[in-house]
Amino acid sequence: MSEILHNLVSWVLAWGESPFGALALFILAFWESSFFPVPPDGLMIVLMVGNPGFVFAFAGLATLGSLMGAGLGYAIGLKGGRPILTKLFNESRVEYVERQYQNRDVWAVSIAAFTPIPYKIFAIGAGVCRLNFRRFLVASLVGRGGRFFSVAIMVTVFGKQIQHAIENYLNILSILFIVALIMGFLIIKFAINRN
Repeated sequence: MSEILHNLVSWVLAWGESPFGALALFILAFWESSFFPVPPDGLMIVLMVGNPGFVFAFAGLATLGSLMGAGLGYAIGLKGGRPILTKLFNESRVEYVERQYQNRDVWAVSIAAFTPIPYKIFAIGAGVCRLNFRRFLVASLVGRGGRFFSVAIMVTVFGKQIQHAIENYLNILSILFIVALIMGFLIIKFAINRN
């Protein structure tokens, strides 16, 4: 199984040398948000390092593809996800998870969209739980855009030498960013409650 995944990742990264690399990035970002197992970050980094004048265009393209794919994932969950869940779990459990997800929709979607958590699960889950579609898209834009544009900024600032560091440590950097973001919100909340 790991050899299959390795070959799949190699195939995806090879698109970085193709004249169709940008189109491949858009399609990969679209697929990954709804069903494909390989995230677009690796291909995006290869394209950014090879085409430094288009770093932010690639981030925007990945964000757009990911948002459109998230819309497909949402539709998959909305149309077919609930019957599958109710066959696997009892209705009261499904309703409980749905309420929890709806209460934390923006947080859950934004964090999942930014971190290495498989985003497609949250996109499909948003449809299953009937989250407000606009709120879902805004949260997805914040998370996915934040992730892809953060990589673009790192590539712009550090250049080619950052490629291996980003590829190796992107998951850790994502988690640290989320911790910092949550801490910032907690500090703001604490300051507001004291006044």
